[in-house]
Amino acid sequence: MEVLPFTSLTEAAVAVLQTPDPMEKAWLGRQVAGAWREGVLVEIGSAIPPDRPARPEKPELLPPNRVKKRKITALPAGRAALLHALAHIELNAIDLAWDIAARFAGCDLPRGFFDDWVRVADDEARHFLMLCDRLAALDSFYGALPAHDGLWEASQNTAHDLLARLAVVPLVLEARGLDVTPAMVEKLRTAGDEASAGALQIIHDDEITHVAAGRRWFEWEAERRGVEPVSTYHDLVRRYFRGLLKPPFNTRSRDLADFKAIYYEPLAMPLKTAPQ
Repeated sequence: MEVLPFTSLTEAAVAVLQTPDPMEKAWLGRQVAGAWREGVLVEIGSAIPPDRPARPEKPELLPPNRVKKRKITALPAGRAALLHALAHIELNAIDLAWDIAARFAGCDLPRGFFDDWVRVADDEARHFLMLCDRLAALDSFYGALPAHDGLWEASQNTAHDLLARLAVVPLVLEARGLDVTPAMVEKLRTAGDEASAGALQIIHDDEITHVAAGRRWFEWEAERRGVEPVSTYHDLVRRYFRGLLKPPFNTRSRDLADFKAIYYEPLAMPLKTAPQ
């Protein structure tokens, strides 16, 4: 393994966050994760992450309401638009995972916490690279289309509180991915794009473990603070997430993450019913 110029995990995490080129960010993150996993990098350390991660000039970042919704079509351009939007999510997910490891390193957390979020960061980098490969196969690339900057707001809004960060990022945003990805997989298969469908299935299956990690550490931190986890989750989501959670929920995948309906169903918007 290449020797990395870092003395601690948090120093390396900040370096990933400060890397603007998306491909370089993903590959550096994978190298850091490998060094941590193999015991080459052992110190957690202390380093202050930036308020915002470095970003490339492209894609142009727009308000969420100005980014066109991506519809899956049999045409390569339609599938590329969807994959581009997903790649942007995964790029943000890389930064969110490294940010939680660096930002909360001083919170007296066990080593297992860092093991889990380094693994999540490594997964997100692998996902981003897979999606970039699929974009290349469709004669496109990450940066070819505008994207929105709403995802990083979750990081900024919860930067002061580990419990709030765990409630909103893995247990709202990533859990939402479990709900919507299976339908995208089926639509891609219907469009004849088995390779892209396979990539999304891998991402979905990995995200179950990410939600599980978020739920596990949320409950651990709630117990440490002496607060009841379910009611605390409801309070934090209402405080830091805009709007209600959107059903239908993929209860099968959420159950695999041991993320029970008692957490999320009370926060759900009513399902629309057909007129009588």
